[in-house]
Amino acid sequence: MCVRTEEINISGSLFRNQMLWAHYLRKRMNTNPRRGPYHFRAPAKILWRTIRGMLPHKTPHGAAALGRYRGFEGCPSPYDKVKKVVVPTTLAVLKLKPGRKFCKLGDLASSVGWKHQALIKRLEAKRLARGAAFHQAKKQIAKLQAKAVAQTSKDTAAINAELAKYGF
Repeated sequence: MCVRTEEINISGSLFRNQMLWAHYLRKRMNTNPRRGPYHFRAPAKILWRTIRGMLPHKTPHGAAALGRYRGFEGCPSPYDKVKKVVVPTTLAVLKLKPGRKFCKLGDLASSVGWKHQALIKRLEAKRLARGAAFHQAKKQIAKLQAKAVAQTSKDTAAINAELAKYGF
């Protein structure tokens, strides 16, 4: 599962990656261009194509692995409440030499024909605002719970001591 694919950093300047993309766009089937290669513009599909190149996608095992992959621009509703993780070995701060140029996949996709960058930015801003409000409410509830535990600690001290003997 990969969310927020438009925020992926890729090495090389935006101009250099646009040149590489232009080279890729020149590849087409001469007799019937509808048969491929397909030049996907969306960041999630660009990442899908990259991952497909890393897998043996013509074998049943590789096809099943590629079938399990899901990628999204932004963070859609079922996954906005799921804890997100990153792969530390892919962080730009660890992989890129200081001073090297890089660009975001969303900027590249937008410059080559992807039309939804503004929409995704707007939806992500709303999601972040909702997440901040939820976090503030959660902190407030935790503070009230700690206060309630402190107030009732005298009443429950004997019970807690008895439970501690049994490993609770």
